[in-house]
Amino acid sequence: MPKLPEIARNPFAWIAARYTPDPVTVRRATLAALVMSVLIVVTGGAVRLTASGLGCPTWPTCSGDSLLGTREMGIHHVIEISNRMLTYVLCAAVGWAIVAIRAMRPRRTGPYRLAWAQFWVVVGNAVWGGLTVLTKLNPYVVSLHFLLSAALITVAVLTWQRVAEGDAPPRPLVGKPVRQLGQLLAAAAAVLIVVGTLVTGAGPHPGDSSAAHKVQRIDVDWRTIAQLHADFAWVVVGLTAALWFVLRAVDAPPGPQRRSAELFAVLMGQGVIGYVQYFTHLPAALVDLHMFGACLVWIATLRVLLSFRERPQEEPGAASAAEPGALSAAAAGAVGVVRQPVDPARVPLADQGGDPLSVRR
Repeated sequence: MPKLPEIARNPFAWIAARYTPDPVTVRRATLAALVMSVLIVVTGGAVRLTASGLGCPTWPTCSGDSLLGTREMGIHHVIEISNRMLTYVLCAAVGWAIVAIRAMRPRRTGPYRLAWAQFWVVVGNAVWGGLTVLTKLNPYVVSLHFLLSAALITVAVLTWQRVAEGDAPPRPLVGKPVRQLGQLLAAAAAVLIVVGTLVTGAGPHPGDSSAAHKVQRIDVDWRTIAQLHADFAWVVVGLTAALWFVLRAVDAPPGPQRRSAELFAVLMGQGVIGYVQYFTHLPAALVDLHMFGACLVWIATLRVLLSFRERPQEEPGAASAAEPGALSAAAAGAVGVVRQPVDPARVPLADQGGDPLSVRR
């Protein structure tokens, strides 16, 4: 049996041996994957809001044995099949990110694994999207479809962030109490998004308006769930404001302060859209814009958390425990090795008798 060429056996290694992208190209590739992850949410929302959820009544084909269906199926078919085809564009964007990261020099395992995680989340969500069609737009299945999209955005943000960082162990820029407040904020934002999917599942946009099939809805008053959603939104706003004030009070680095201010601005814009859509009886365009805003809120929340630490480039000459002759701190002290003076700017203020909430550079 003839031996397969290298490009067939390991295409990523073949490309990496012949192409080394610059950091800007890798950053753009991961950003493209993130943008497409958000765009697929917006177009998916448009499918539901235009009552095109069953524009293709079967899956994985569109109708019978036809993968794309026919023009005679109407505008709902066009909208639904366009969203399905956009999934391939998303796969291409994620594929570009995978190739670009694999071809980096030196090779970086962490970002590469995150990029592949994006691909598998895309595949899983595509299959789950097919399940929404097969279950005739069951609201619980549709809600989880959106939450899987939020998971995809999460991995995309992490990948985008990691390629801009080094591979040294993360170093905190703020104290533990501040990080815990940020984690509480992220948990509240996650609950806010989950409750928002319940509003969608109970609201007046089921995703299909044909008389042949009545789409199931979550059996609660959507106005009651919308009020709960608004309450959680104010909790997130309050926690964001509190975090910003704490960061200012402890004189945290500019990065975390800027990210918390950006999150507050996004929340204000999202709140305006939310209240306007509620009092105008949920027009489709505003609901889709609100879904876009939900993606931005989650991205901004993740960026706040990521701003709490830094990962510098590993120093090539740094000794590691695995290297011959490398001494641990305890062993060095035992044999009387003289240590280099410690830079006070790198020591947490708690160890200097200062503010325990902040870690200065």
